[in-house]
Amino acid sequence: MATKIVRCPNCAAENTGLENYCRNCGSMLPVSYENQQMQSQPRSGQQIPGADKKVLAGVLGILLGGFGIHKFVLGYNNEGIIMIAVQVVGWFLCGIPSLVISVIGIIEGIMYLTKSDEEFVQTYIVGRKPWF
Repeated sequence: MATKIVRCPNCAAENTGLENYCRNCGSMLPVSYENQQMQSQPRSGQQIPGADKKVLAGVLGILLGGFGIHKFVLGYNNEGIIMIAVQVVGWFLCGIPSLVISVIGIIEGIMYLTKSDEEFVQTYIVGRKPWF
């Protein structure tokens, strides 16, 4: 049986017809007949691409949230730079901006950890939602 090739609608990368998510960008692939058959069967040990970043980003958000390290892990470089800048400038402004940006980092870390793997990937990897 020949393997069907499915092109990603987002990045045009070639994927096998048995995958649910693009190997290149993590987008959901169009559902083929083979893919529907695989979805009806329980998956054991199969991980969604991008879900491996969830725990790391969540823990870094809680521990070092004010420095925006979790943003860099997810590929949001501009947002990470903004968080570092607010943190450093906040040190000279009685610490209030630093406190606020640290609380934002903690909230984001908790949000990352409380989402399911599928929800996390769809929101932050595929959907590219940079804040909250």
